[in-house]
Amino acid sequence: MPYLLDGNNLIGRARAGDGDRDALVREIADRLRATRARATVFFDGPAAQTATLGSLSVRSCGGSADEAIAREVERAASPSQLIVVTADRELARRVRDAGAKALAPADFWSRFGRGGPARPRDDAGAVDVEDWMRYFADEANRD
Repeated sequence: MPYLLDGNNLIGRARAGDGDRDALVREIADRLRATRARATVFFDGPAAQTATLGSLSVRSCGGSADEAIAREVERAASPSQLIVVTADRELARRVRDAGAKALAPADFWSRFGRGGPARPRDDAGAVDVEDWMRYFADEANRD
């Protein structure tokens, strides 16, 4: 079953609002790579563009991603085969009314790997100076 992902919604909810579309796309593509699932992530945007990363398509809609997702479901020959991933209640209602399934982002992340999306560690890039001092104080670790 193809997944239609509400990208801006996933960034806002799953990625703690960091606004990094590229990081979200890479993470989804990485998680899908180990499966046979196909997905399209829709983003709001001023210019309509499409890119593909393996089984993941990325669409900047040239307007509202919600409207683009709803149109995609309405045009589908078999809307019951589509799963829309969103936390937007109105969009979820619209796609269910059109025959698709709606899935919460947390459930999507659970299906494709462990729990929610990876988040950057607060101490990423931090160096423990004391560890370095101990390491280089040992003559065996110097060249």
